[in-house]
Amino acid sequence: MKKGIIFDLDGVIVDTAKYHYLAWRKLANRLGFEFSQKQNELFKGVSRKRCMDILLEMGNVTATQEQKEAWMIEKNDDYLAFIEEMDDSEILPDVPKMLHFLKDNTIPIALGSASKNAKPILEKVGLLSYFDAIVDGNNVTKAKPDPEVFLKAAEAIQIKPENCIVFEDSVAGIQAANKANMISIGIGESSVLNEADVVFSNFTEMSLDFLEKLLTTEKSQLKEI
Repeated sequence: MKKGIIFDLDGVIVDTAKYHYLAWRKLANRLGFEFSQKQNELFKGVSRKRCMDILLEMGNVTATQEQKEAWMIEKNDDYLAFIEEMDDSEILPDVPKMLHFLKDNTIPIALGSASKNAKPILEKVGLLSYFDAIVDGNNVTKAKPDPEVFLKAAEAIQIKPENCIVFEDSVAGIQAANKANMISIGIGESSVLNEADVVFSNFTEMSLDFLEKLLTTEKSQLKEI
């Protein structure tokens, strides 16, 4: 029963959500309205196209498809300018410890993210070499909670979906993992990620002993570990 691990990126491995927020807020301000951090919660795990539609709904702005495409490019340019300065200090606590353990135990590791900038971000923070496969917004057509990104990640590392473990920080991501019949581990607030099989506020709460047991446990047996 070979297991595989699939990580989301934003909010799980690195905290780039703040840069997405700043870029979306900058665009909202250019369009004449405010965009709060609370509103930004609706964007977690959501595709760029859907985020654009939500933002315009918030500002009561109507636009042609051409305008939307241009604004999405502007937003992404702003985001890329923000992440250009990223380094390994952006890695969330104890993520390297988890990746070291998985690599030492030859566990296949994939990334399953809505981000279209996943690879350059992993390169900037020095973690790209840990991943056996990258499946991101450039490879999928359906956004979470559709399970496409995780199913493609499982296929890329040649592990059956039911033998995959997903680490996610968004409700949509947890729902996608569950739809794929994968073990879903929430990273964040348990009150928000209540559909996950198990929730930790961050990786500092997760022991390597738990991770080791997780690698030999079925989804139906999680309450026993």
